Amino acid sequence: MDPVKYRSITDRYIDSVYKAALSCSRCREDAEDAVQTAFLKLLKTDTEFTDDEHVKRWLIRVAVNECKSGFRSFWHRNKVSFDDLDVEPSYRDETHSDLLGTLARLPQNYKSVIHLYYYEGYDVRETAEILGISESNVQIRLMRARKKMKELLETEA
Repeated sequence: MDPVKYRSITDRYIDSVYKAALSCSRCREDAEDAVQTAFLKLLKTDTEFTDDEHVKRWLIRVAVNECKSGFRSFWHRNKVSFDDLDVEPSYRDETHSDLLGTLARLPQNYKSVIHLYYYEGYDVRETAEILGISESNVQIRLMRARKKMKELLETEA
């Protein structure tokens, strides 16, 4: 791949891919590893992309798959949690930080669909394709996630 084109793609999509990986992995370091692997695979792939949206969708899918494969690894199953460190992830876009904090408290299967649907702007069909689930499953998860987020936001207020 042309280095200039690769740099352009990296600059354009790194935040989106990182946020999707973070919503999937719930761990900054694992998300960073998944993003790095996704962009390395982009360098090595011979896939013919139809447009920029295809590249973005491909990168997010690779990052999500990397996160999922990380959950199955020996290291992930046997590591000790550092939840008591109380470190919050930082985002370049701070406008939705309250919602992102609430989103982080949702179960994993809800968090991924909410992030892809609302933050990345994918429709139900595209979200289903990226996550490898049915469209009806995406709709059900969105409905349940909205309900859960509403409950969480109401208890905070």
